[in-house]
Amino acid sequence: MSTITKEASQSSYPPILPKDFNGNQPKTIRLYPLSNYTFGTKDAQPEEDPSVLARLKRLEEYYQVNGMRRTCEGVLVCHEHNHPHILMLQIANAFFKLPGDYLTQDVEEIEGFKARLNERLAPVGTQFTGEGVNDEWQIGDTLAQWWRPNFETFMYPFIPAHVTRPKECKKLYFIQLPRSKVLSVPKNMKLLAVPLFELYDNTARYGPQLSAIPHLLSRYNFEFVDENGQVVACTPGSGLADGSRPQTKVLAGGDEDVKMEPNGDAASDHTLS
Repeated sequence: MSTITKEASQSSYPPILPKDFNGNQPKTIRLYPLSNYTFGTKDAQPEEDPSVLARLKRLEEYYQVNGMRRTCEGVLVCHEHNHPHILMLQIANAFFKLPGDYLTQDVEEIEGFKARLNERLAPVGTQFTGEGVNDEWQIGDTLAQWWRPNFETFMYPFIPAHVTRPKECKKLYFIQLPRSKVLSVPKNMKLLAVPLFELYDNTARYGPQLSAIPHLLSRYNFEFVDENGQVVACTPGSGLADGSRPQTKVLAGGDEDVKMEPNGDAASDHTLS
């Protein structure tokens, strides 16, 4: 830490507050601490396709019968040390993806998406009881739309000019997590809490879709709430609560710790869903 930064952080002088700078701002989002949530595991959910080629082939078969495929994924946000973290899945110690999946052709968008979230993250049976077990998902704003113009892996945040019939549209929604909630992850996956700074400008590891999430969330102001329900920081904040550095945490699932080395081989499942 530089001398200037250190002196500023320890200064006894009050900060100089600017005039109001919140014009046309979306509502402030309240984030609850990671420690408020309970995490468990449930039966494995194997992937439908053994390879990328097989998945693209299934997409083509779907398109021939039903037209463009609709995919929904959720951006679930909480905080650790007053820094936003995104809950995401890691599959086979290699691929990262947001919770959600494609919708069948006959279901309504939001209700179908809630069912997909429950399939991935809802506890089963009597594994957990009490507050936060069966709380309804609060589906917020659409944050982004990604388009697959052809039966290929790459998706775009726009429809290319020459494309009139995209093969898939993937929507990312902001999920407002309640004060507490119980989540269960399939045993063959891991549920991670990934800080925004880890995602930012990190397409090499997470791909263009996941690394864009910090940009998508920058439109919001956040209030950071502690375990006692008190707002302890807000945007713009005062830095980390206790000087700790946020880092990716494995919350549930998997047999090994996630590898987050700078040149690791972990990658995003940004190509398919």
